[in-house]
Amino acid sequence: MAQQFNINRPNKVWTTDITYIRTYQGWLYLAIVMDLYSRQIVGWALAEHMKTELCVAALQMAYWHRKPDKG
Repeated sequence: MAQQFNINRPNKVWTTDITYIRTYQGWLYLAIVMDLYSRQIVGWALAEHMKTELCVAALQMAYWHRKPDKG
């Protein structure tokens, strides 16, 4: 599969990832959303679980902050 990382405008392509962080109180999960144009983190969410809600919260933050055009 060919990957295209040369994006010509903001909010055209976002990518996501999840990682886990060990703390004294247990594991935390961090979901991030990155704009491939600027390479900036545009949304994130932290939770004690890796359920769908974690990813949805990160995407909602990104959408709220960036307000991308339709399409």
